[in-house]
Amino acid sequence: MLKKVYFTPYGVGLGHASRLITIAEKVQNNNLEVKFSSFGEAVDYIARYGYRCNQVPPVEFSWNSQGSFSLKNSISNVPNWFKNFTIQMVKEIEMMIKFSPNIIVSDSRLSSLISAKLLGIPSLVLLNQIKLLLSPKLHSFKAGRFVETVNGEFIGSLWSLANEILIPDLPPPYTISENNIWNTSSVLKKIKYIGIIAPKMNISKQQIIKVTNLLNFSNTKPIVFFHISGPSKTRLPIVRKILDAQKYFKNKIQYVISEGKPNGKIEPFKISDNGWYYEWCPIRDELFILSNILVLRGGHTTISQAIQFGKPIISIPIDNHAEQISNSFKISKIGIGIMLKNNELTSEKIVESINTILNDNKFLKKSIDIMEFCNKLNGVQNVINIIRSYI
Repeated sequence: MLKKVYFTPYGVGLGHASRLITIAEKVQNNNLEVKFSSFGEAVDYIARYGYRCNQVPPVEFSWNSQGSFSLKNSISNVPNWFKNFTIQMVKEIEMMIKFSPNIIVSDSRLSSLISAKLLGIPSLVLLNQIKLLLSPKLHSFKAGRFVETVNGEFIGSLWSLANEILIPDLPPPYTISENNIWNTSSVLKKIKYIGIIAPKMNISKQQIIKVTNLLNFSNTKPIVFFHISGPSKTRLPIVRKILDAQKYFKNKIQYVISEGKPNGKIEPFKISDNGWYYEWCPIRDELFILSNILVLRGGHTTISQAIQFGKPIISIPIDNHAEQISNSFKISKIGIGIMLKNNELTSEKIVESINTILNDNKFLKKSIDIMEFCNKLNGVQNVINIIRSYI
């Protein structure tokens, strides 16, 4: 009888769905049937890869018009969260009974873990954020740090409903999500570092030549890829500042901007002599290979992918998004890139950071060192082995 795996990624941003799609592709090669459940933009993203995805009501944070995390709006949305979370659980239980999976694999989705526990189905959860970090302003207060610790232990006990907690990150001291993972005692017995899980296709030389010709790249100028991801309200303010920075490039670099719109057009259009714009970029991996610098948000999956390719990073985390800020600070701490604060971002600072990395080889050298350390681990295969141990 065909074994079944039910994947339930968190639906905000695309990193969670991206990780599970990477695993699902390998799972299917192991003759296992898969199905997805999610919400938000992740539903369209999963469908792009040809997987069936049940849609549930969203449980997500709120953002303001400047693309920053809004604590006030999020708090006002709490009643709706509880309502939708309850509906999520009801729908998940219904779908699990109908699909009858042998194991549930969640990526940062708690409702599916609780549903699996109630039905007696084994579950795994991929997490790069055990606890909810407070904004830097609130974290500066002793009371804020106390609240952060308490909520971390409580939330950790909920994540521990899973049979195992798999950390898709590098082990210490290079753990990108260290502030979200370390020092939470309620999960210590269940966490397991499995290595980075991020899409990394095998790109042929012919594909690279094809993209080089498509975008008319020259080998005389560096290439910068602005890969902007995250919730839709957080993307456009950054894209506008990047577009404004064009006037400072002065034909010194070649660049591609991806808006990260899941259902957007996949054809590029030229915005300058050396620049291209995608609503949705279908050649991301090729550009990760070709680029000298990657300009990203602070999402864990996107940073992880950049590490796999050994590329220096300029990270622009969402304002007040403590998890992204923490991830971005860590890449600066280990020397593989530069963090730019969203609320202080200017076009001039974007250009200055690009020039700093291009003029100092230490960023590239450290990026290659971390890539080689990363390549010793196989996060996807580690998850496959754990899944198979339960079925």
